[in-house]
Amino acid sequence: MARIQLTTEIAAPIERCFDLSRSIDLHIKSVDWSSEQAVAGVTTGLISSGEEVTWRARHFGVMISHTSRITAYESPIYFQDAMIRGVFRSFCHDHYFEARGLHTIMRDDVKFAAPLGILGVIAEKALVERHMRGLLLKRNAEIKRAAESEDWKNFLK
Repeated sequence: MARIQLTTEIAAPIERCFDLSRSIDLHIKSVDWSSEQAVAGVTTGLISSGEEVTWRARHFGVMISHTSRITAYESPIYFQDAMIRGVFRSFCHDHYFEARGLHTIMRDDVKFAAPLGILGVIAEKALVERHMRGLLLKRNAEIKRAAESEDWKNFLK
């Protein structure tokens, strides 16, 4: 099982950062290079407790689908999305938020396991972990950019 942990400091209120992290529309913008789209469940706006979204995207030249559910939710400090259907053997993303003065510390803790036994483990270490880290870094940069500018208003109506 692979694990990715990231910390991003954002000069914006915790509530704004929490909500931008739940924005389907901002997520789509942050991964536009993969043609990722929300195709079922919550497909626009903010996803919330118990809700699901199905993503379809091209990764490594292959179209894949991934359905996640918000399985834990404590606004504005924490939520968890976990895969309920998809190509991974397992996938869980914990999102943590901490207010520090006028800033927010956003932490991601992502755990996932590739399918296909030993071949999946090799792919996980050789390709998938780096790909997922890059995707998360781009997503977090977009959340930070939107939160620290007036663009957040386009996603939190």
